[in-house]
Amino acid sequence: MAKLKTKYKCRSCGYISASYLGRCPNCGAWNQFEKETEAVQNRSTKGSPSRLIKKTGISEPVKLENVKAEKEERVQTSMEELNRVLGGGIVPGSLVLIGGDPGIGKSTLMLQIMSELANQYKVLYVSGEESANQIKLRADRLGLPANDMMLYPETDMEDIRQQISELEPDFVVIDSIQTMNEPSLDSMTGSASQVREVTSELMKIAKMDAITVFVIGHVTKEGAIAGPKILEHMVDTVLYFEGDEHHAYRILHSVKNRFGAANEIGMFEMVNKGLQEVTNPSAVFLDERLPKSTGSAIVVSLEGTRPILAEIQALVTPTAFGYAKRTTSGIDYNRAGLLLAVLEKRGNLMLQNQDVYLTATGGIRLNEPAVDLAVVMAIASSYKNQEILPTDCFVGEVGLTGEVRRVNQIDARIKEAAKTGFKRIFIPKHNMRASLKKAGIEVIPVSSIPQALKLVLG
Repeated sequence: MAKLKTKYKCRSCGYISASYLGRCPNCGAWNQFEKETEAVQNRSTKGSPSRLIKKTGISEPVKLENVKAEKEERVQTSMEELNRVLGGGIVPGSLVLIGGDPGIGKSTLMLQIMSELANQYKVLYVSGEESANQIKLRADRLGLPANDMMLYPETDMEDIRQQISELEPDFVVIDSIQTMNEPSLDSMTGSASQVREVTSELMKIAKMDAITVFVIGHVTKEGAIAGPKILEHMVDTVLYFEGDEHHAYRILHSVKNRFGAANEIGMFEMVNKGLQEVTNPSAVFLDERLPKSTGSAIVVSLEGTRPILAEIQALVTPTAFGYAKRTTSGIDYNRAGLLLAVLEKRGNLMLQNQDVYLTATGGIRLNEPAVDLAVVMAIASSYKNQEILPTDCFVGEVGLTGEVRRVNQIDARIKEAAKTGFKRIFIPKHNMRASLKKAGIEVIPVSSIPQALKLVLG
């Protein structure tokens, strides 16, 4: 009988201790250690070659210049938004992790995509949360046509491995990773060790057998994917499905992609027949804009490589209490506080006795510094009760001294603003070039907050 080795591992950071600890000495988290036992095996130094050596035929180091890189054709889906987020399509043999809140539409998206791919490829849909009958009812509700997609309600990884070996599918969906169980481990299903071991096995299946594996993951109350952080390091692509429960729009956000640009977004709308892609997000965020309203400014934000026009609204009212209230939605709270301080000091606006409410309409989250100038202009517009021209938009980062700092990819932002019909765009002075004057839109460079306030609001 093999000897058993006991260790305790931190669920947050993976730190290993020989005994149980209340507080992790590495990351400082409390009550995160869980017990793990594994069999100690005596391994021969003349062991058989690994599966990777068998697959590639490489058993010794080789020079980079001697390696032949073969560019594989990506699999295109009918959803261009998904193709964009994945970097141009699905890469064969990749491992993709999709996380999101319960009910956001992760399983619906996968069922729609796999139902389409099943017409040309062999697809295996493994579900640990729904029976085959439930998946069929959902497919009928979405109006998906009958096809050859294989459904396999199972949580035992040993049985799943066997079915994958027998069926040899091109695509595999695991719904969800937290429900899968590796029988060789005695830890609880969904624990950090189980999630790590199951993901490791799925990675081997994807790489060795050139099978594309989509893994659906749960998220914690903080919004991170449940399980050890190493889970996101092991996979090729990490996608987050985000959205406001009060809006029908969903945003698929790429936070890691080994085969394309990170921070790309794709936009979808949840309707009765499932998810439909939104090809022009800028129109969605701007079509309900009220004419002749104060406290509204348009920003050209950049999500990955995609410019998006979004509306920032501000409401400034005198406070009824001794302490002014600040509320934000879709905009970083600390960043908003910083901009209010800069606007009061450099723009000479008395905001310390004013309640300020800020929101990015449509449920989108704007986190890049380039939205600073639009936030400042929206606040000033509401404070002075003066309208910003509806044909104006803004791009620029604001520093503590009131300067407007340069931003990246200014050409793409200006092109998007001109395409949407805007007449003027205010940009940082250091981004200004002679070629931008031919963009089909009036480009106005600004160097400071006082200058921008004078040009826009007089």
